[in-house]
Amino acid sequence: MPIPPCQLPDHPPKMRAMTELSRPSRLIGRQRLPRAGQRAFSVVELMVAVLIISMLFAASVPAYQRIQRKARAASVANDFRVFGGAFQAFAHEKGSWPAEAAPGVVPTGINQQELQAQFWSRATPMGGKFDWENNQIHPGGTSPGGRWRAALAITGTGEAPLVIDADLMEEIDTVLDDGNLETGNFRRGFGDCPLFILEP
Repeated sequence: MPIPPCQLPDHPPKMRAMTELSRPSRLIGRQRLPRAGQRAFSVVELMVAVLIISMLFAASVPAYQRIQRKARAASVANDFRVFGGAFQAFAHEKGSWPAEAAPGVVPTGINQQELQAQFWSRATPMGGKFDWENNQIHPGGTSPGGRWRAALAITGTGEAPLVIDADLMEEIDTVLDDGNLETGNFRRGFGDCPLFILEP
């Protein structure tokens, strides 16, 4: 499309054509590129924006970690309650506790549907698997030899190592018991594993 000549009388014809060419923004494809005189962000403004975004991110990470820890604690505490109820129902019905079993293995005689065996066998949100502890030695045991008669534990296995997280353990204790890992029914067991005592 030809450019119309400049209508200003004081411009010579050659100058009028150059003036018309230099006025519009350059076009590449269909995008209009800004002229050199238009304002853009300076390096300092970009640095300030990046700093503000990084500070907001740094402030949100601890809050997100707290939310995750509370969710994991609630999940583990709920599993301890459900599993504890199944073992107590067994003891009430049979008059004794079931025999010891390996971590993640449902003890003989326990109703698998009542126990929700698929959850018993899987890794917990803190690693490890649930483990039935019948007359086992753990710190603070009140039975002869420092034993607890009946307890549920979470024990690390080769396929599901247990990650000991003191903050998570305290959060579980707050949800499940008295908030103190040295007293009550939820305690630190052997090797600092989580231990939920059903019978001292």
